[in-house]
Amino acid sequence: MEMQVTIKTKLKISNFEIAWSFSKTMEQYRQACNYVSEYIFNHDFDMKQSRLNKELYTKLRNLFSLKSQMAQSVIRTVIARYKTVKTQMARRPYKYQDQNTGEWYREVRDLTWLHKPISFNRPQVDLQRNRDWSYLSSGQLSINTLDGRVKVDPICRGFNQYLDGTWKFGLAKLLKSSGKWYLHISATKEVADFNKQTVKHVVGLDRGLRFLATSYDEQGKTAFFDGQAIMRKRAKYQKLRATLQAKGTKSAKRRLKKLSGRENRWISDVNHCLSKTLVQKYGANTLFVLENLNGVSFERTDLPKALRNQNKSWAFYQLEQFLTYKAHLHNSEVVEVSAKYTSQRCPKCGVIKKDNRNHEKHEYHCDNCSYRSNDDRIGAMNIQLLGTQYISGQEQPKFELTTNA
Repeated sequence: MEMQVTIKTKLKISNFEIAWSFSKTMEQYRQACNYVSEYIFNHDFDMKQSRLNKELYTKLRNLFSLKSQMAQSVIRTVIARYKTVKTQMARRPYKYQDQNTGEWYREVRDLTWLHKPISFNRPQVDLQRNRDWSYLSSGQLSINTLDGRVKVDPICRGFNQYLDGTWKFGLAKLLKSSGKWYLHISATKEVADFNKQTVKHVVGLDRGLRFLATSYDEQGKTAFFDGQAIMRKRAKYQKLRATLQAKGTKSAKRRLKKLSGRENRWISDVNHCLSKTLVQKYGANTLFVLENLNGVSFERTDLPKALRNQNKSWAFYQLEQFLTYKAHLHNSEVVEVSAKYTSQRCPKCGVIKKDNRNHEKHEYHCDNCSYRSNDDRIGAMNIQLLGTQYISGQEQPKFELTTNA
């Protein structure tokens, strides 16, 4: 099995000419991406690489002075962005309420819901390994620009661990952030395939807001990872953001941009720490079982309007990605199971009843067998059971609605 990571290294720029070449190359690349994006939007979202190459390759080289490989990369970059947006839209269906019956409905969205082409606002450029960038024996990076190749020194702690011969470098992304230059390098490594026969732990993970994660393993042990302090900090970000938006001045907009970057870095750090803790806690040969959260909303309409935003969601997809690649490094695996009835089913008698869960008390109380426990723990227990069924051979385990054991 192949696993992939992204190495983020800062670049030490020795003179102004290199910085100018980087800036010019990224800007031309950005404009070319917008050109291709508009073409895809106006041609029924045709994302066939060969057809786009035939139609746009020469135009990209002539209009934006791109080199051969960069013209190809532009098309791939735009296709990848549209596919990402397509996936995001499918994961977040449109919700609406019937005014006559009061019933809520969901409608899966696709690219036809876009009312304008995807815009590329941030200058950056994708670089192909060897053709556009390479790692030299001197320890420097050779990067291609519209003005020719330049050599720069990478500044990245721990970079040498990827030079042991087991990692393979791929696409790199050149970008600028807060006045500093960075190269994000994709690296892949072959790791042993996950073997169900060697599983030591099956861990059910219930994700939420009150607890970012609640874990339950095959030994009946539960661990709660509190999210209250995190939600309070997120509320502070929201309050500061609202204040700056109300001002609307240029300085306020600059602070908003910095605030957004700071909040995103903080969220990523929280997810990195949580996923690392989970992997270290259970060790190698562990199956982490998550519920599929496609279309699931954590919005609470019973809360005051001012508090709804920070209680609406978390970067759970990012957390899943971090957990997956960290698990693969330890010969473990992450699988998704259906979220249906995992919070409504009694793990002792199997009865499924929505009213058994008390959201206010965060408690589940089965009126059939009288079993009582924390509602997040109940979800983790049911998810862990589905993971056990997966290990036993069921490819897509799920619960079916029933009223008795």
